[in-house]
Amino acid sequence: MATLDEIKGLLGEPCFHWSDPAPWVRLEQELGVVFPEDFREITDAYGPVLISGKLYLYHPGHSIRSLGEEIKESLEFWREEGSADILPREAGARPGELLPIATGATAETVFLEVPNESAAPWAVGVQELDTGEYVPYDMAFSDWLLAFLKGEDVMAGSSLPDHPSYEFLN
Repeated sequence: MATLDEIKGLLGEPCFHWSDPAPWVRLEQELGVVFPEDFREITDAYGPVLISGKLYLYHPGHSIRSLGEEIKESLEFWREEGSADILPREAGARPGELLPIATGATAETVFLEVPNESAAPWAVGVQELDTGEYVPYDMAFSDWLLAFLKGEDVMAGSSLPDHPSYEFLN
């Protein structure tokens, strides 16, 4: 699993530095899921950001760019769209479902694939809404993000970043 130091090496020093676990606890209780530690660590470090002009990440403790609100809106969208026709599994937070956790600048949704068993590893999947293509990546979020930052093609439908950078979203 990629480390926060590896992410920092490509993306630069984070500026958010969130340390209060309360928003995570509330969100996890509300959704009935415990987020993977690597996702929490990266999100706590960088907060709500736009990465390389292509990937939006949110944080549960931010009042405007709330991860919880983004997840709820995305789940509502995918459930209204009839995700069974588009996604390989149902969108949601239960075991085996796809939990939307980030968005792309060109109509992509990044999902965490909730494992069927608590000890099983999490994986990432990307849905490109325009083409309907869903691409699973059998890797942890930190590995997927590191691959994205290195310019590997892990964001269906999106061009590769020119150089890793981030913009804090107020």
